[in-house]
Amino acid sequence: MKQSEELRTMLRSIDHKSYPAYKSLAGAYHFPGYTLSIDHVQGDPFASPSSLSVEIPVKAAGFPLSFYSSHVCKAALEDHLTRILWKQFQDFNFKAKGSGKSGLLSVSRCGQEILERSACQISDAFITARFHVGFPAFGRTICAEELEKILFDFLPKCVEQSFFYHRLNKKAVEDTVSLAEDQEFIRNKLREEGLTAFIANGSVLPRESGVSDKPMKGSVPFISPKSMEKTFTLPHKGPITGMAVPQGITLIVGGGYHGKSTLLEALQNGVYNHIAGDGREYAITDCTAIKLRAEDGRSINNVNISLFINDLPNKKDTSRFSTLDASGSTSQAAGIVEGIEAETKLFLIDEDTSATNFMVRDEFMQQVISRDKEPITPFLERARDLYLQAGISTILVAGSSGAFFHIADTVIQMDNYKPLDITEHVKSMCQGRTAPKTRASHFEVPMFTRTLSPGPSRGKESFSQKGERRRPSGGFTRPGREHMKIKAFGKDGFSLDKENIDLRYLEQLNDSEQTSALAYILRYVLENLTDRPMTFRQIVSAVNKAIEKDGWAAFTFSYVPCGLAKPRTQEIFACLNRYRGSITK
Repeated sequence: MKQSEELRTMLRSIDHKSYPAYKSLAGAYHFPGYTLSIDHVQGDPFASPSSLSVEIPVKAAGFPLSFYSSHVCKAALEDHLTRILWKQFQDFNFKAKGSGKSGLLSVSRCGQEILERSACQISDAFITARFHVGFPAFGRTICAEELEKILFDFLPKCVEQSFFYHRLNKKAVEDTVSLAEDQEFIRNKLREEGLTAFIANGSVLPRESGVSDKPMKGSVPFISPKSMEKTFTLPHKGPITGMAVPQGITLIVGGGYHGKSTLLEALQNGVYNHIAGDGREYAITDCTAIKLRAEDGRSINNVNISLFINDLPNKKDTSRFSTLDASGSTSQAAGIVEGIEAETKLFLIDEDTSATNFMVRDEFMQQVISRDKEPITPFLERARDLYLQAGISTILVAGSSGAFFHIADTVIQMDNYKPLDITEHVKSMCQGRTAPKTRASHFEVPMFTRTLSPGPSRGKESFSQKGERRRPSGGFTRPGREHMKIKAFGKDGFSLDKENIDLRYLEQLNDSEQTSALAYILRYVLENLTDRPMTFRQIVSAVNKAIEKDGWAAFTFSYVPCGLAKPRTQEIFACLNRYRGSITK
């Protein structure tokens, strides 16, 4: 390994040369206390900035072993250190002068959720931090003196103030780890106690605005109805009381603008841990929960939606249903079956973003349009069996149809952001009314033996309840082309070569870095796993094992970039399901 002074000498030797001479700096250099790696050098000062990383020996960093011995604590500590480095970089960003991105110092900007990111990873031996630097130039002429400032002045100060325990606010670090352990304690208790979610009293659920995920100042604090209160004794915080949402079918009702959707949004984001001060630190949801909605226009690839849709007029086989342009009802039906395949234990649904004809058909409509003329079995008639036979609970925001009251186990009314338990009142009212049909016949949990197929001819084979298998026709790595090109579009999706994957309606993707990670994961799947007869579940299992074994290096090549955040297993399934498969071998 080269020493830092060798880097200084190389820098001075290329001063005022053409910009491509910067590429000679690639490599690793030993600095006091850490190793600096220049992993990738940008092509010119206006291109995407260069990728660098530092490795700090864990022993030198000095963090107590208990702070990173468990997975949840390690993720919280990594997140905390990334936030500190981001703040440090703000003091030096663009202090080095030049054209284009010259002088840029950037690292992942973390949001309210704690996510596992490539920006900072802690192993048994090292803390690795990855970030971007804009190598300075005037025009396309190297300004080595400015880069020397960054690498030998700015960066050592940032590293020293971010990754060495004796330099940090020890209480803030300890509180971060303690909060993560408390959050994980509640999450582990949910299924033990037969719950789907827990929201602590005093939580702040409303957000600052549509473009800010920070807590709204002056908002009404959440207080549980007495009948739904539960107290947990946390390892660090001690006793905490809040609303415990039981398994089964839960309705959230109330007038417009009274907080129904705000509560549901807190529940859908409760699959992640949150930072201190967010207001939702103790809003914890079953980690497999899926927010379900209609997605008009999405692709569906050989999904057995016959539980909900049958006997189409065009005689299309709904046990092997494929389309490039789904309707609201078919997309929502597919979403449920795909959710079962992804092993969710909780569906979160808002009537406002659902297909009305998929959710319920009132009695008068059934009299006008007889059942034998209607191919859709509404969700109302399957929700009870989804819980009793598949073990999947539902939390539903309902505002237009009272039919759901007849299947609800729990009914929560939001009144000016305050939850009221009106379950017994609703049940007494239901006794005096004629119940609609709430159970359809022939419920059978599908068997999942689907495999990913690369071509548009997927319809020939698929999964079904009989376990028929659709097999891929081969991998995607082609001679003369090393890897499929990735282009990310924020949280909305990405493209692989010319194939677009639309993820706009995956509302539990909270960071564009998760979308970028899904692009790398899908490319890995297509290039490495589609030449084997693997089911979707086997593919996702292989992906998770690769992450566990090799981390981000499993999906990247010459170096691991900053800017990736781990998606949940459920989003990996969702990404595979939205791949249209128009690229052929």
